[in-house]
Amino acid sequence: MRRSISCLVVLAAFAVAAPAAQAGLSTEPMPFGHPCAPENGVRYCPTTQGSAGRTTDGVPTFDDIPLDADVTLPATGSGPFPIIVMLHGYGGDKGDFETTTPEGDGKNTYHYNNNFYAKQGYAVLNYTARGFGHSCGGGPAADHTGACANGFLRLADSRYEVRDTQYLVGKLVDENLAKAGAIGVTGISYGGGQSMQLGFLKDRIRNTNGSFSPWVSPDGTPLSITASWPRWPWSDLSSALLPNGRFLDFDNSTAGLSRDPIGVPIQTYVTGLYALGLTSGYYCGAPTPCPSSEFDLSTDFTRVLGGEPFSADTRTRLDEITRDKGAYGIYAAAPSATPSPLLMQSGWTDDLFPPAESLRMYNLLRAKNPQADVSLQFGDLGHSRGSNKPTVNQEFNDKGASFFAAHLKSVGSAPAAGSVEAFTQTCPKTVDTPDGGPFTAASWPSIHPGTISITGSATQTVTAQGDADSGPPFDPVTQLDPAGTTDACRTIASSGGAGTATYERAVTTAFTLLGLPTVTAAIQTSGRFGQLDSRLYDVLPDGSERLITRGSYRLLDNQAGKVTFQLHGNGYRFEVGHKVKLELRGNDANYLRPSNSGFSTAAASNNGGNFSVQVSNLAALLPTIEKSAVKPPTGPPAKPCGRLRLSVHVTPARTRAGQRRTYTVTVTGRRPCQAKAHAVRGALVSFAGRHRHTDSHGHVRLTLTLHRVGNYRVAGHVAGSRTASTHVRSVHAARAGVSPRFTG
Repeated sequence: MRRSISCLVVLAAFAVAAPAAQAGLSTEPMPFGHPCAPENGVRYCPTTQGSAGRTTDGVPTFDDIPLDADVTLPATGSGPFPIIVMLHGYGGDKGDFETTTPEGDGKNTYHYNNNFYAKQGYAVLNYTARGFGHSCGGGPAADHTGACANGFLRLADSRYEVRDTQYLVGKLVDENLAKAGAIGVTGISYGGGQSMQLGFLKDRIRNTNGSFSPWVSPDGTPLSITASWPRWPWSDLSSALLPNGRFLDFDNSTAGLSRDPIGVPIQTYVTGLYALGLTSGYYCGAPTPCPSSEFDLSTDFTRVLGGEPFSADTRTRLDEITRDKGAYGIYAAAPSATPSPLLMQSGWTDDLFPPAESLRMYNLLRAKNPQADVSLQFGDLGHSRGSNKPTVNQEFNDKGASFFAAHLKSVGSAPAAGSVEAFTQTCPKTVDTPDGGPFTAASWPSIHPGTISITGSATQTVTAQGDADSGPPFDPVTQLDPAGTTDACRTIASSGGAGTATYERAVTTAFTLLGLPTVTAAIQTSGRFGQLDSRLYDVLPDGSERLITRGSYRLLDNQAGKVTFQLHGNGYRFEVGHKVKLELRGNDANYLRPSNSGFSTAAASNNGGNFSVQVSNLAALLPTIEKSAVKPPTGPPAKPCGRLRLSVHVTPARTRAGQRRTYTVTVTGRRPCQAKAHAVRGALVSFAGRHRHTDSHGHVRLTLTLHRVGNYRVAGHVAGSRTASTHVRSVHAARAGVSPRFTG
C-alpha cells in the first residue's frame, strides 16, 4: 500500500462483479472481483498494476475504459458499509490518499486516508482517474491501444470522469459492499472539483450528450450522494484558469460572468498543468486522433497561451468547459435542483483555485435557500503558495470526518448549515508558528463585520511595462520561474515606481483582515487587451514587503468609467507600526501578458503590450473581524420599487429545420416605478439545451441547429424574478416563408 501523497501542484464503473457466495465457498468480500488481504488493521483489496498505463485486472467503467481501483474495508464485516470515495489531484493516482496509519503525513493526509476511514467503519474507494497512471495514463510512451484508445483524460468532465465515480459506486452497491443511502465523496484539487460536481449532481448522472438522467446502479438501485467535501476545488474552471475579475462575493449576478470578457490566463499554472498531463497522463491527438475538438486539450493550450484576440473557437471551448467541467455548469443547467450537503474548503494563499471558487456556489445556494446545507473552511492552505501547516489541516480534517460521520452514520454533528470556519496566515512558514484561529461565524457576511479602508483621489498611471521586476518573486510555480516562491511568507524589497499605482495606510491599531478586499475606482484606459493586476502587501517596519493577496481584472478595449473588483482574499493580522499597501499594476508573473510570454509572436504583434490606465478616486475596503463604523458590502442595492419584470426577445424568431443559425437573445427588465426597460446582465438564458448568461448589454449569442419542426422555448431567468420566455419557430424548408406564431 502506498504511503505518501503525490504532488498536488496543479489542477487533479466497472463491469467485473464479485462472484456470489456459493455453498462451501468463502464469503469473504471481493470488491470488483479482487481478493482482500489484512494489512495495517484493515482489509486492502487492490487492482493489480501491470505495464505502463495498464492494469492486469482493471475495472471497466460505463464506456469500458479499464480503471485502476482499490477498495479498503474495515477489518471485519461483510457489508454493506457506508462508503467514502477519495479522488486524487491532477497528475496523481489512487495512492494519493492510501497510507499505513490514520495519521498519514501529519498534514494533508492526517485523518484523511483509506486506513483512517476504514478503521472508522467505512468502505473506501481510491481509484486512478481515466487518463492517468494505470487507468490508461502513463505519458506518451504508454500503451494507448485497444480498450485504452479512448481512455484519454477529459479534464474532470461531468459526463466522463465524474460519471466513472458514480458507476464504480453503483457496482459496489450491487455487490452489497456499499450502502446506497450513505455515500460520501471528497478529494483535493482535481478531485475537489469532481467531488463538488458530484454533490451538485446528487441523484443524477450527466449523459455524454449533456442531458441528465436519474442515477441508478448497473442493477437498477436508485442512488444519491449523501455528503460531499471538496478540498481546494474549482466551481467554474474557466474563471479559475482565466480570471477576468468580475466575480464579487456580495453580488450573485456576477456568478456566471467568467467569459464576459474572457479573462487573463494564469500562465504558470496553465503551463504546469499541461506539462504535468503531458508527461504523466494521456491526451488525445498524438498519436490517437481526438474524436471531437472538445477533447483536444493540446489545441486548447495553444489557443489560450496564444493570447488576444481570442478566436470564436476559443470562446466556444471556454463555454463548454464551464458547462461540462464544473459545479457551476451543473447548477446553471438546473438551478432548482438541490445538491447534497456540502463542506467546501479553499485556501487563502492558493493562487490556482482561490476562495471565490467555493464562495460562488455557497452564495448561490444560500440566496436561493437561506437554510441550504453548505458550509465553508478557509486557511493558509491549498496549492502553491499555500503553507499547509498541521494546525489548519488537522483541525479541518477532523471536522471533515465529523461531517461524514453525521451524514453517513448519524453519529455526532456536522458543521452548521451556512457556517464558516477560518484560520489566518502566520509567518514564518514553519510548523512551530501555528496558524491563527480558528475564527467561526454563522455565515460568510458575519465573519467579517467591519472594514478598514484605503483611499486615494489623485490620478495615477498604470502601464503594461510598469515594475515588471517585482513580478517573478511571487510566481507560485517555481520550476517554471526559478525566481519564484512557494513560500506565502516571502518578503521582497520595496516595489512600485513608474507605471504602478500605489496606495498606503499606516497601521495605528492592529486589525485582522478576513475576506476578499473590494476595490472601486474610476479608470480611463488607452489601448487594447489590457489588464489591471492588484496586490495587497504588508509593509514591515524594515521596509520589506510581504504579498498578502492578489487578483487580476481584464480590461475592455479603451474601458472607461467606474470599476469594482476583488482580490482573492486572506486571513492575516496587520500589526501596529506596519503599513498596508495596495498596488495596481499592468503585469504580474502569475497572469499572462502575451507579448512577453514567448508562446506566440502573433499575440505579441496583435497587442504589443501597449496599454495604459489612468486611475483616480480609488477606495479599497478590507473586511475585518473587528467591527467598525463602515460596513462591508453585503449585497446589491435593495430593490427600490417592486420585483423586476423580465422580457425576452430573440432574433431571428423563425428558421428552417436543419439550418445552422446564430441567434441573439436579449433580456431586458423593468420595475414598476421605472419608465423604461433596461438590459439585464447575468440573466440565465436557456435555449435548445444551451445555458448562457447575458453580457453587460443583456445579450447572449448562440449558434446552433434546430433539427425538429415546432416551437423552441427561449427562457430568461434572474433570481427573485419570474422566468420570462418567448419561442423560435422551426419550420420545414417548404414553409420557410410562412410567418410563425410568436408567443412571449
